[in-house]
Amino acid sequence: MNYIYRQLTERISSLFKEFPVIIITGARQVGKTTLLKHVFAGQGEYVVFDPIIDLENARRDPDLFLDNHKEPLILDEIQYAPELVSAIKRRVDNDRHPGRFILTGSQQWQVLKNISESLAGRAILLELSGFNAAELYGCPSTMEPWTGRWLRNPQKMIEEGGTGIFGNDIGIYEQIFRGTLPEARVMPLENLRYYHQSYQRTYIERDIRLLSNIHDYQQFGRFFGLAAALTAQEINYSQLGRDIGLSPKTSQAWLDIMRGTYQWIEIPPYHSNTLKRISGKAKGYFGDTGLACSAQSVSSPSALASNPLAGALFETWAVNEIRKQCSLLSSPPNIYHWRSHGGGEVDLILERDGVLYPMEMKMATQPSRNDTRGISAFRNTYPNANIAAGAVICCANSAYKISENDYAVPWNWKWQ
Repeated sequence: MNYIYRQLTERISSLFKEFPVIIITGARQVGKTTLLKHVFAGQGEYVVFDPIIDLENARRDPDLFLDNHKEPLILDEIQYAPELVSAIKRRVDNDRHPGRFILTGSQQWQVLKNISESLAGRAILLELSGFNAAELYGCPSTMEPWTGRWLRNPQKMIEEGGTGIFGNDIGIYEQIFRGTLPEARVMPLENLRYYHQSYQRTYIERDIRLLSNIHDYQQFGRFFGLAAALTAQEINYSQLGRDIGLSPKTSQAWLDIMRGTYQWIEIPPYHSNTLKRISGKAKGYFGDTGLACSAQSVSSPSALASNPLAGALFETWAVNEIRKQCSLLSSPPNIYHWRSHGGGEVDLILERDGVLYPMEMKMATQPSRNDTRGISAFRNTYPNANIAAGAVICCANSAYKISENDYAVPWNWKWQ
């Protein structure tokens, strides 16, 4: 597979010139290893750890292990050799010159736990996700995510580039069906289900076994599929486990495991009252739509067209894309969802510098004013808030105005 440029490349290179340790986390097989081998080709050494084998006695004698390797040193899957973190801390405390260690991990809480205890203030943490739209279409690093321009001035952005979309070599159904994992992007469609099934099986039988005391892998597999069916919904732990006989407490614990391994994301609720934001229900999304399609036995892109989950899966793809774009901005916004007791809802609310940017996700080619009802309800609920133009992320071929304050925005709108 030809290397596909990752938008995080420049940030990694720049930060490694300023800090002694960079930590890159993300789900399994999102391309962490490939990215680092490309960015640091011919520089330093690279070691990947195993959950079973104590490679070069790294766990037993971490200092001797580090003595035997040159810097810069890339340590892949560091969660399998957590003893190294304290040894790295001691070395960094003695010599803080930048560009010494790069650590990667695919299990969020183990990596973060070790960092918080040993490398706090000494390391920079970055997250690598599956491909974003610009990476899927081979765009150069100089391009800015369209969300960055939207947060500066939505109306101006529409006027300057309302017709630009990425290439049409892949439609939205196939994009959702493939997902954004690197291997899935180039694999023939007829082989894709085998890849996703293998990914899920390895994730459950290896990662879950090492992370928890779950012994019934089949039950967790059913839970994995149930989570896919409930993507793009507010999280109800009782509902989540009821159909397969799990208590709300177990459902929450298992969902925490999925979130900690980057298979599940949650968007907190928006409310002008900070306490109500904390107490409200978060909205949950599967981390990759390709895996969600596989978990729900969607057989092909064409089958997705008539699947009752199509709208939820489109929303899942779009929300993940917006999150990826926002993470690349120098000043990323806060991200919320909104739902009123009366039933009004907005899929995403971006908040930056006191301005709120509402966004709806609609799997339609020609969204209309009717599709902005949730955004209108949001404006009516907060008449004194500073609310910018609304965006309806959709399947249109160009951006256009659909109400006094809202615009249709293509799901594959070009960056600039």
